Amino acid sequence: MKQSPESLQAPAEKTATLKLKFMSHGTLETKDIDFARKFYEEFMGFEVVRPSKISLWIRLGGQHIYAVVQGAKGRKKAEMDFLNHNGVDVETEEEVDECHRLVLRDAEQWKLHKISKPMVQHGTYSFYFWDADDNSWEILANPPGGYSWMFERGDQDDTGHMSRRFERPASTLRKTSKADKE
Repeated sequence: MKQSPESLQAPAEKTATLKLKFMSHGTLETKDIDFARKFYEEFMGFEVVRPSKISLWIRLGGQHIYAVVQGAKGRKKAEMDFLNHNGVDVETEEEVDECHRLVLRDAEQWKLHKISKPMVQHGTYSFYFWDADDNSWEILANPPGGYSWMFERGDQDDTGHMSRRFERPASTLRKTSKADKE
């Protein structure tokens, strides 16, 4: 379904109350800081720095970091809700499929669970899994710049990117959903 030119306009500039400059980081919790470091470096391929005994800084492909913090001993960590997942991009749907194959292959070693099947959803092709710390991850096909292509379209009418018929970038069009085939 083609979007109307009006719905593809960038968001109007607004004057914010706070004069902020850069979204620098987010935070993840870990049960085992040493295992987490190995997971992020060896499996996920992130850059990792350990600024203290109880924390890591991780990043991939940009300047935004996540602080990974060791939870308090004896405290039960809750599983991250699906909607609060962390997205990691690859460029093609074939790369999503290969990542899925590797996640399944190495699930026991890295304590990965709740691994979904790759599918077209919310404007791209992706799958989800949870790590040993019950953090939720999505691996998705996106052009360079991540979801900037979607952000630049501005506000969407109706279901927008949640529609299976949402117009996606050419690099993510090889896979089709059931709705597209009908």
